[in-house]
Amino acid sequence: GGPFREWPRERMASVTPEQAIAHPNWSMGAKISVDSATLMNKGLELIEAHYLFAIPPERLGIIVHPQSVVHCLVTYADGSTLAHLSAPDMRTPIADALAWPGRISWPAPRLDLAAIGQLTFEYPDLDRFPSIGLARQALAIGGGAPAAMNAANEAAVAAFLDRRIGFLDISATVARPLELMEA
Repeated sequence: GGPFREWPRERMASVTPEQAIAHPNWSMGAKISVDSATLMNKGLELIEAHYLFAIPPERLGIIVHPQSVVHCLVTYADGSTLAHLSAPDMRTPIADALAWPGRISWPAPRLDLAAIGQLTFEYPDLDRFPSIGLARQALAIGGGAPAAMNAANEAAVAAFLDRRIGFLDISATVARPLELMEA
C-alpha cells in the first residue's frame, strides 16, 4: 500500500501521481512505486513465486511489512520460519539470489535493527487493495491470464501517470481483461 496503506478507499479516489510515487521507504521508478501503492507488486510477486517455485497458489500468502526490511519468509513443515532481512534496498536480496549459495561482497547498507526498533506485519486489506485478488484470479484462469493482467496493469499505470484515469481506476482497468477471459 506504499503511502496509502492506512488510507480509506474513499480518500484514495483523489490520489495524484505525485502522491503515489512518494513511497515512504524506497526510491523506485514511477511505475514500480504505483504498483507498490496499489499492492500490484505483491500480486505480481505471488504469480512469480507460483511459476518460479511450482508452488500452488493456495499455499502462497502475502503479508504487508511496513518497514521494508523482511524481503522473504519461508515456513517449513516443522512450523519454523526463516526470513531474509536487509536494509530497504533490493540490491541485497538480489545479490543473495544471484550468488546462492555463496555471497557477493559489496558495500551493502547495513541493517540496524535497534534503530528500526520494531518489525510489524499485517494482512493486506483485499477490499481496499483488489490487486492481490486479481492476481489470484489470473492464476485461477491460467493460460495467458497472468500476462494479460500484467499488460493491463502496465497500460493502466501509464494512463494514471498521464492523468487519464484515477488511482482507483487502475484495478478496475486490470480486472476487465480477466472478466472477458472468464466469460
